[in-house]
Amino acid sequence: MNEERLQFWSLYLSRFATGFGYSTLALLIPFYIEVLNASDFMGGLFITGFTLAQTIVVIPLAWAGDRYDKKKVLLAVLSVSVVAYVAFANVQPIGDAVAVAAASMFGIELATSFADSTAFIGVRALQGAAVTGSGLMTLSLVGELADHGERANAIGKANSVRFLASILGMIIAGGLYQVVGFTPIYTVIVVSFALGLAGVWLYLPADETRSYGNPFSGLALNKRIITLTSFRAQYAVAVTVVRSWVAIYAGVSAARGGLAYAGLAVAFVLVAEKLTNMLCQPFTGRLSDGYGRSLFVFAGGGAYGLVALAVPFTPAIGTAVGLPGSYELIVPSLLSDLTGVGAGYSLLGKLGPAFVPLLVINGLLGVVDAFREPASMALFADEGADEGGIAASFGIRELVWRPGSVLGPMMAGWLWSRYGIETVFYVGGAFAVTGAITFAVVLTHFHGRGALTEW
Repeated sequence: MNEERLQFWSLYLSRFATGFGYSTLALLIPFYIEVLNASDFMGGLFITGFTLAQTIVVIPLAWAGDRYDKKKVLLAVLSVSVVAYVAFANVQPIGDAVAVAAASMFGIELATSFADSTAFIGVRALQGAAVTGSGLMTLSLVGELADHGERANAIGKANSVRFLASILGMIIAGGLYQVVGFTPIYTVIVVSFALGLAGVWLYLPADETRSYGNPFSGLALNKRIITLTSFRAQYAVAVTVVRSWVAIYAGVSAARGGLAYAGLAVAFVLVAEKLTNMLCQPFTGRLSDGYGRSLFVFAGGGAYGLVALAVPFTPAIGTAVGLPGSYELIVPSLLSDLTGVGAGYSLLGKLGPAFVPLLVINGLLGVVDAFREPASMALFADEGADEGGIAASFGIRELVWRPGSVLGPMMAGWLWSRYGIETVFYVGGAFAVTGAITFAVVLTHFHGRGALTEW
């Protein structure tokens, strides 16, 4: 393997570790909601704690990446990731410490569920900071290493590696959780980060590019950035809410509006989106390089919203096509004896008519988003390269995402508690559709009718 490939694959390995950890928590959140006895609104804060921390760290980390050595910044955030996942394995002892601190310092006696949930939100915040730093640095370095005409393709490959990690993370986490619970899962995650740290340390050369001053100031008023922002600010609400609540919808109890599927069943639902996205992105990235990236942003974003509206109808769809009301996948006795899970073990738990339609619809969400994501990233990378601050450009991209990703889950938690879980998908889908329409209007206004195919 030549030197250039080693550089790219060291970055892909880091994205693999980050995606592995992130997807594992995405899968486990509905089970944490149940185990920690969190309220519907607190369940929304499990998402908001993560995204709020991302919002806070975007500008400092993007500035540090352009001003200093991106390799060192990446090594630092990968190390913080290790700390975060060790903390997840000990969230209930941390919750006990929170309760003791509240009692001794403020004289407040916290309920166990509230203290544990607060601890979980705090660790999620630490994870959010690390995930943002890793994403910014790896994408910035990939953008710098790739040639202009191949950026979307290179970014698509990087994202495909992340999606592969997400798939493995969800399947491993779903399978292990059913058998051994939370803690052993984090051992696997920490090992993956150790490998990522080693790859960056050994193979990635020092980053010698430097951008002085404030690269955000020039990029913030860039007309193309403003045009992309008109879409991305709204789309952030849609994606954050829909992705998070697909897992919650599949995993929480029926009493809370969910389907109450077992961990591995939820994993397969979430993997469907990651798998289709992973398989499509290298292809759609090449297409957007050749046929116009803004067209792919518009079409992919609008289609995402329309598909998301179908999620609450999956039970009715399954019933309409004749799927059984209840069925199980029983492990054969020979395998159950070998694995020690016991006779009659149900691999996916009890499934209902919604399972297959939800699997298909979530997979379709991955397909349509694969048209948008590499095109959007490449447009931001183009502007950053022209202005001398790729990390700052990706920082603006992240920053624009943050208000929606912070407020969206809070809104969704409130909607869930007040009007039912299905309203979360209606509102989330609507944000994607209006974002695509706004993007088309602003794009035409600033850049002319031909801009959809010219960018």
